[in-house]
Amino acid sequence: MSRESGNATRFSLMSFNIAHGRGLSLYQGFHSSNSIRKNLEKIARIVREHSPDIVAFQEIDQSSHWNKHIDLLKHIQDETGYPHSEHGIHNTRFGRKPLCYGNAFLSKHPILNCQVHPFGEKTVGEKGFMEAQVQLGDQAVDIINLHLDFRSRRTRIAQIESILKRIKRLPLGKGLNPPIICGDFNTGSKAFSDAVRQFMIRSAQHVQYTYHPQNERTFPAHFPSRGLDFVLAPKPYKVSAARAIKSFASDHLPVLIELSAPSNAKKLETKVSSFI
Repeated sequence: MSRESGNATRFSLMSFNIAHGRGLSLYQGFHSSNSIRKNLEKIARIVREHSPDIVAFQEIDQSSHWNKHIDLLKHIQDETGYPHSEHGIHNTRFGRKPLCYGNAFLSKHPILNCQVHPFGEKTVGEKGFMEAQVQLGDQAVDIINLHLDFRSRRTRIAQIESILKRIKRLPLGKGLNPPIICGDFNTGSKAFSDAVRQFMIRSAQHVQYTYHPQNERTFPAHFPSRGLDFVLAPKPYKVSAARAIKSFASDHLPVLIELSAPSNAKKLETKVSSFI
């Protein structure tokens, strides 16, 4: 639960690629509706156990043929009792085998605004990001929840460019804080030429980011060998803890981070939306 500590607001954020509710299997279409619901209940238990203020999901469906048209976000929200949610669809296909999925936010606190940005127009496998403001007491926190391409480094670099352009337009230095960025980057944090490292280098002249968790692996869940899932925290946010959570509800491990919002942030009633 968010809380005041001195003049700063402390809160927690979880980022979790839930793999369309299929658990550790290779394809959600192999599952019955009952099996998918059991996997969703595992995800809900993780959320309830760690009780983050905000959860950012990736690979979460509304009505898709391959998971029996279950609204995954609604099911998890019903199981956890979180009062606020937003679903950001960046992949839609109509016809005999419809698909409808993307990213989502689940929150204990009001979600003030939300926009969704697909990176392209593919009907299968399209990635994208969503951005939202979450009201934490009398402050508003901007968060970007993204899912980058897994095949191509060049594509990932092109995808982060749209986010970099948005950050460069921010009127920073007037009590306005940059966005926290989280999600499945489909790349590690060490390679100089890939998306996480390039994002931090190219944004540094405007905002300094650090990535979390550091030196932990999140994929595949049964025997993690790669870190693909991160939260990028901008200055002046302070990070007090960050870790991957051992679990078997998805092929990705969720990551959990605890932060404090700086005391010089503009208050909600005077804050001008940074993105939306």
